[in-house]
Amino acid sequence: MRAVVGLGNPGAKYAPTRHNAGFWVLERLIGRGGWHKDRRPWGEIYRAEEGLLLRPLTFMNRAGEAVANLVADYGLGPEELLVVLDDVDLPVGELRLRPQGGPGTHNGLRSVLAALATQKVPRLRLGVGAPPPGVDLAEYVLSPPPREELPALSQAADRAAQLAWLFLTQGLEAALDAYARRE
Repeated sequence: MRAVVGLGNPGAKYAPTRHNAGFWVLERLIGRGGWHKDRRPWGEIYRAEEGLLLRPLTFMNRAGEAVANLVADYGLGPEELLVVLDDVDLPVGELRLRPQGGPGTHNGLRSVLAALATQKVPRLRLGVGAPPPGVDLAEYVLSPPPREELPALSQAADRAAQLAWLFLTQGLEAALDAYARRE
């Protein structure tokens, strides 16, 4: 069994913000239907024959707590997870799928990697662009993108959901192959 973990912050206030790109991708997967939802204090879990989805309810900087609970409850290894997150180091709408690596500037991914005590966790980054000069990073990621960026971000979230579905149903190699063909 495999799981897709979308990183973001819970609550309507954060839903349209750049930092919730992982949740945007989960919404597309949940929209396929057929999921059974379980709510835990640390996250919402969606179960189906294809695998699991996790929307942490711990807020971004403590996402590792939710992921550690999911891994423990379902007996998953780090390589059976795909963490989906925003990335300010990628241009708006660009995707990057990797089987492992460091957290970069992302505190949510840093929390996940620390909780699992490994960097060997597949991740799918969705580019939200860098903040303009003089704009605080936290302020930038916790704000909604401008209207002109929405089409590129929506297309990227659609593509990310396709790659995440391949990961769930066929594994990381199938997702990496599909990613390589489109890039």
